[in-house]
Amino acid sequence: MNFTINRTAFINQLNNVLRAISSKTTIPILTGLKMVVDTDRIVLTGSNSDITIESVIDASDEDYGLTVKEAGAIVLPARFFSEIVKKLPDKQVTIEVTSVFQTDITSGTAKFQINGQDASNFPHLPEIESDNTITLPTDVLKEVIRQTVIAVSKQESRPILAGVHFTLKDGLLTAVATDSHRLAQRKVALENVDSSINFDIIIPGKSLDELSGMMGDGIEDVKVQVSENQVLFIFGNTHFYSRLLEGNYPETSQLIPTTSDTTVEVEAGTFLSSIDRASLLSHESRNDVVKLTIQPANQRVKISSDSPDIGTVEEEVATTALEGQDLEISFNPNYMKDALRSFGQSTIRISFTSALRPFTLVPTEDTENFVHLITPVRTF
Repeated sequence: MNFTINRTAFINQLNNVLRAISSKTTIPILTGLKMVVDTDRIVLTGSNSDITIESVIDASDEDYGLTVKEAGAIVLPARFFSEIVKKLPDKQVTIEVTSVFQTDITSGTAKFQINGQDASNFPHLPEIESDNTITLPTDVLKEVIRQTVIAVSKQESRPILAGVHFTLKDGLLTAVATDSHRLAQRKVALENVDSSINFDIIIPGKSLDELSGMMGDGIEDVKVQVSENQVLFIFGNTHFYSRLLEGNYPETSQLIPTTSDTTVEVEAGTFLSSIDRASLLSHESRNDVVKLTIQPANQRVKISSDSPDIGTVEEEVATTALEGQDLEISFNPNYMKDALRSFGQSTIRISFTSALRPFTLVPTEDTENFVHLITPVRTF
């Protein structure tokens, strides 16, 4: 194996694949980076058994300046190899496997020799049938992930809740996440999708975070392929595989209330700033809650919080609409801040039924397709 490549372009692809490589793996070879070199391209692969990332470097792309003298395959220690390539002096780097699995890395006047492993020992990627393929605009997928992944559970006691539940039925994609204290649900009607393609899968939140971080602004569409225990996302020159969580996701549709006794409309960004200020004190108190007081008759909404050691805070909240019954309700400010950030600069409607029942947040311009639900905190 012997090839020369532009070092900067190579580093960009290495960084993509390194996202999947962990030093804490039970399979030693997975701390390595697999390189398969053909006459016209290089395929880099990294995996931690939960996610696998494959990047294809094509010789026809002039940015890479790729010249292959000899094809071959090798697994190299990923972190170490990456650090070497980043610190090399020249614009070009030449990588050559000499005897057995010894690899020479040459750039300018610098030369490293490192030991690799047999690429045939690297776990094989799963075969995924291309019949079950849908295509999504990248910005839509990134938005769906951003709006739902915040509600996945960080607790290991219920592993099924550590994922986002995706269903596709009759061209309607629904994504739901909950940690049992809050819930986020987003629906997207997909165009030009074969109505016979249906799926019901749970993708780990960590996988979606990594995926979202890799999808750059220059990529228009993402292909999604689903198998029994894997999902594959194809975009640009990258294949991103994730395992699926096994089990049945809890039924969540009946958790979202359809009626309300009190509604408030606020600007998400302004309300977020108010909650942020109130949480300065709430974070210092033992129970970390912010109280919302609503008085529709007086057209008054107030948030407050206190810390026995430090003091109190009160702030009037500007509303664009307010109706219903008087209410005092307390909640975790972190959940509220996460929810408000997911709405961007929208005007949102918050609907309450009682002080102890979960309440919902929806954008006023689209009340059907995106909802956030938060369970209040009992303070008495």
